[in-house]
Amino acid sequence: MTTIDKKTSATSAPLLEVRDLHVEFHTRDGVAKAINGVSYSVDAGETLAVLGESGSGKSVTAQAIMGILDMPPGRIPKGEILFHGEDMLKMSAEERRKIRGRRIAMIFQDALSALNPVLSVGYQLGEMYRVHLGLSRKEAKARAIELMDRVKIPAAAARVNDYPHQFSGGMRQRIMIAMAMALEPDLIIADEPTTALDVTVQAQVMDLLAELQREENMGLILITHDLGVVADVADKIAVMYAGRIVEQSPIHDLYKRPAHPYTRGLLDSIPRLDQKGQELYAIKGLPPNLMKIPTGCAFNPRCPKATDICRTEVPALVSVTEQDGGELPGRGSACHFWKETIHG
Repeated sequence: MTTIDKKTSATSAPLLEVRDLHVEFHTRDGVAKAINGVSYSVDAGETLAVLGESGSGKSVTAQAIMGILDMPPGRIPKGEILFHGEDMLKMSAEERRKIRGRRIAMIFQDALSALNPVLSVGYQLGEMYRVHLGLSRKEAKARAIELMDRVKIPAAAARVNDYPHQFSGGMRQRIMIAMAMALEPDLIIADEPTTALDVTVQAQVMDLLAELQREENMGLILITHDLGVVADVADKIAVMYAGRIVEQSPIHDLYKRPAHPYTRGLLDSIPRLDQKGQELYAIKGLPPNLMKIPTGCAFNPRCPKATDICRTEVPALVSVTEQDGGELPGRGSACHFWKETIHG
């Protein structure tokens, strides 16, 4: 039986490494190729932001990592998901269940749907301790109150028996964070954790995640479509489109000089204070049908730089350099014209 112990795992290996992952869904209408060769890694204490429009494959990749894809219709024909150097795709269902929740936890985007409406939040938080650690209900409830205190829910002891609908959206998201933190995992995957929250509450939730991450030296994968959310918390970023990573970069380098037209379009779509009264920029067109991904670069029908080569050849994710050939560490772009984009 495979066992993973963070204390004895090789320190040279990344905490999590996804290698050439492919995911497809077989439906009556055909095969939807949701993930088409995704590779990325996360180290302990590091935050990776995964960015892209809806349908780009961000959440499907996370579900594959967690082992919660519906299979069928989902299928993983190729790839590796290495956690502490061991491929989780080769593990048994029981082995993966022991990792899920305890070593890798996930925060879902819709807390109201993710939480059971007929059970108190204290019962749901305590379940992590009862199932994984075998604690009694009394002990689990005490731990639940400690968790609620830790994520700064006021009057935790008085509210531990309340139900999800009795909390605000921001407080429910804090409960989801508490649930993910319960067993002190090595890695947390946060899937759109600030969706539907106002700007002030978004900032509070992101600050809380960053604070807890620093305390526990956890790895964090932050899935989002909002570049503004990740600017102050992420270390590096992977931009996805049509199931592929089209650009990867340290976070602030990408903001200064994007190396892919899709990334530049996303940045240009952010409202700016110095453009008051002007029409907001939007990338023309829609993401492709994953059953009929365009030939060549999948972004070519929407790209202002597209030429014949973009319509026929799939661009590889290559290292990005300065004009003089100097190295730009951690930077990569899957664009035939990345030089014109980053240096133009």
